[in-house]
Amino acid sequence: MIPETNQPVSRLPSPSQISPAVARITPGLIGTADLIVGPEHTAPFVGSGRIAVLATPVMINVIEAAALAAVEHLLPAGHQSLGIHLDVSHTAATPIGLRVTATAEVLRVEGRTITFRVEARDEFEPIGGGTHQRVVVSVARFDERVQRKLARRGAG
Repeated sequence: MIPETNQPVSRLPSPSQISPAVARITPGLIGTADLIVGPEHTAPFVGSGRIAVLATPVMINVIEAAALAAVEHLLPAGHQSLGIHLDVSHTAATPIGLRVTATAEVLRVEGRTITFRVEARDEFEPIGGGTHQRVVVSVARFDERVQRKLARRGAG
């Protein structure tokens, strides 16, 4: 079960509010991702703490992978989603050797922004959860912006 949030689930947007890039993305879609915690996933290894348990940045990575699994295959060619907001808690430690599974459920789609309810669990208990947002972009247009930024750096 994915934990409830204090934010109400919005009604389905009108067709004029739905970007063609996300037309196939609907509330209720679910994606999952998992990993077995290894030494390379721990807080000391990634630099986020000193205790050898699953690092919060790694838990977030698994959560983002679950969101990708829910929607990325439904996007039109030349589009992908990018993470733009996370509001998650990490509430329980997971030691090396345990499996962590993240679940992301689409709550709503507004324009090009997809909002997910997310949860991460190990083999024994929930370890974190909250909300996550991703925006759908044209890869070509996004890359053009990145290249312009690099050109500005080189010119300065």
